[in-house]
Amino acid sequence: MAWDLRNIHPLSDFQRNAKSFLTTLKESQSPIVLTVNGKASVVVQDAESYQLLMERMELLESMVGIRKSLAEFEQGKGIPLEEAFQHLQELHDIPH
Repeated sequence: MAWDLRNIHPLSDFQRNAKSFLTTLKESQSPIVLTVNGKASVVVQDAESYQLLMERMELLESMVGIRKSLAEFEQGKGIPLEEAFQHLQELHDIPH
């Protein structure tokens, strides 16, 4: 992933101008890379953008799980639905 070079700043600048940086973060919804000794150290982003990122990650992880399950099923690794329900009922002591 390439960073927008306009959004890379020394940590010391962020510390001196935190309020300004926070306003920019909320308006742009783009992360800012903070450097220490010239090396990328931390990525800062607004809470709304972070939440959206986490939701997208969760969706992608679900899609990967579904694809894996479908591939396993196609390879004959699945079990019939009735058998799965019976197993869950026994596992969780649910009356039949």
